[in-house]
Formats: sequence, structure tokens, C-alpha cells
Amino acid sequence: MNRLLIAVALVTGLSACSGSEQPAATRNQPAVAEPPPPPPPAVAVYVTNETSGDLTLIDGATAKPVATIKLGKRPRGIAVSPDHAVLYVALTGSPAAGPGVDEKTLPPPDRSADGIGVVDIRQRKLIKVLPSGTDPEQVVVSPDGTRVFVANEDAAQLSVVDVASGRIVETFKVGEEPEGVSLHPAGNLVYVTSEGDGEVFVIDLGAHKVTKSIKVGPRPRSVAFMPDGSRAYVPAENGATLSVVDTRRLAVVRTIQLGEGMRPMGTLMAPDGKHLYVTTGRSKMMLIVDTAINKVVGTVEAGARPWGIATSSDGRTLYTANGPSNDVSVIDVETRRVTTKIPVGRGPWGIVLVEQRTPGH
Repeated sequence: MNRLLIAVALVTGLSACSGSEQPAATRNQPAVAEPPPPPPPAVAVYVTNETSGDLTLIDGATAKPVATIKLGKRPRGIAVSPDHAVLYVALTGSPAAGPGVDEKTLPPPDRSADGIGVVDIRQRKLIKVLPSGTDPEQVVVSPDGTRVFVANEDAAQLSVVDVASGRIVETFKVGEEPEGVSLHPAGNLVYVTSEGDGEVFVIDLGAHKVTKSIKVGPRPRSVAFMPDGSRAYVPAENGATLSVVDTRRLAVVRTIQLGEGMRPMGTLMAPDGKHLYVTTGRSKMMLIVDTAINKVVGTVEAGARPWGIATSSDGRTLYTANGPSNDVSVIDVETRRVTTKIPVGRGPWGIVLVEQRTPGH
């Protein structure tokens, strides 16, 4: 009986040992490489989703989402590098607070989550996070792609990030709650909107100083320039107006009334400069402003709280990010109608369109 038990134990032990060993041929096989992602669509629309913390990639030709890229906390502002190789996305660990929310009731910010996420367009993934200063909201890239300019909402400053070194190389104090940040077409001036002060701060990059602050309407959210840089348009969310700024005089030369109940937020200039498009958030509308006469000449009901807005290079198609409904509206400019709505992540905020360039262009 004892001999039988010993024999069974030996056989069982040997079986177990042999089962844990893999054949040499199997052990030496290299790991299977993950196939590379498909090339980016010829027309790609990228949408930051503030609530779900990711980026939706839409194929512009099919109007279908084709990929989701994980980012980090509260991705909002987004910009593309001049060579169309990477995207820069503002990430923040500050808790979300809607209008009228007492910030004292909110949890403390997670400053480890603040930064500028760098997304490789061909790899379809976040490759690194650059320092940004606290609570970055919107970003813009220098014409040569070497620097990123960041509006730091809770610090009342603009940070300048050197892309190659990954360092903040300069900061400028601006007004309270800076949000919109845009580069003048000449590339030498940065305009920053101050929601708290109702002003636009103009920073001369060559002189390394704030040259002027321009009083505009209450709660300015963005800036859009004429293609020749002669005028800037600044929306006032709490004033239902657009301020027209003469960029040579650095002064408001006209105020456009947008109508009762309008809450202008995002602004986008048509490629030919003939029209300005204005999203109105909770007012649901996209307004069309004729820049020759500086009047509203058309409206489109874009969706639930449209904010971010982008255009195709030919100016025939617009896209708006609609936060509460988790979708993107596609608008035909000629007919002034929404042709479709594309589902994306939760809380879409910023949007940018990237057209792949052919060799030699």
C-alpha cells in the first residue's frame, strides 16, 4: 500500500513538473508585435471629451468615429502642430465647476494631472505630457512648432512651453480666469481673454511683455482674427455681444449685438475671411456674421451647448462639439443645415480638423 502511494505521488509530481515546463522551441519564440494602427484619415476630426478623459477620432469622409485615445483628466483645449504630426491637449486636475458653482464646495485640485498631453497622430496614442503651469484650459502653437502657449485659468497667467526641452520658459501675468488664447496671423502677438476682468491681454513675444489690455464685454471666451490680421473678434458670453478690435490701434472699434439670450463662446473665421462663425453654448445656436458689414446674417441650431468649432480647409463644412448630448454636429455651410450628428465620448469640448498633406506640400 505504501509503495503504491509513493509511486502515485512520484508520477503526479513528475506530471506537474513537466506541465510547468514549456518546450524550448516555444520558450524561444519572440513576442508577437502589435500591428501598427492604420494611417490617419485624409480628413480627421479630433474631439476632446472632458468628462470621459479621452479623444475621439472621426473620419471626415464617412462621418464615423474610428478610434478613441485615452488622455487624462478633463481634456479641453486642443491644437495641432504645423507639420500635422502631433496634437497638443490641455489636461487639468482642477474639478469641474459650472456657472454659479461655489468653488469652496469643490474637492481640492489634483495638480499632478495638469499638463499638455502630446498625441502622436500616426501612432494614435498619448506619447508624453509637457508641463503647463496650473489648470491649463486652452492652447495654441507657434508657427514654427517650437512653442506652445497655454492659458492657466486659476493662475491668471500665460505660460510658454518649449516643446524640445519640455520646459516652461516664460510666463506672463494676465487678468483673472484667462481662457481663450490665440496667435495673431503675423505670429508675433498672443491675445489672451480674461473672463474675470472682461479684457483681452495682448502679449508681444519679441518684446517679452504685455503691451496692452483691451476692455471688451463681460466674460470673453475666445478670439478669432481676420486672415490678414487687421481685426480680431471677441465674444462676450454674458453680454451677448462681439467686440471688433482694430489690431493696429489695439482698440475696440465696433460692438456687434447678437440678440437677447445669446451666449457667444467659440469663434472661428472662415478660410476666406468673409464670415465669422460663433457658437453660443446653452443658446444652442451657431451664428453667422458677415465680416464686411459686421452683422449677423444667419443662424443654425447646432445642438446642445455647442462650444468647440472647426472647419474644413475649403470652408464648406463645419463641426461643433456639443457637450451635454455627447455628439458632434456636421453643418453644411451652403445650406446652413445640420446634416448629421456623430456620437463621441462624454462631454465633448474642443475640436480640431487635420487634413493629411500630400508629399511636397
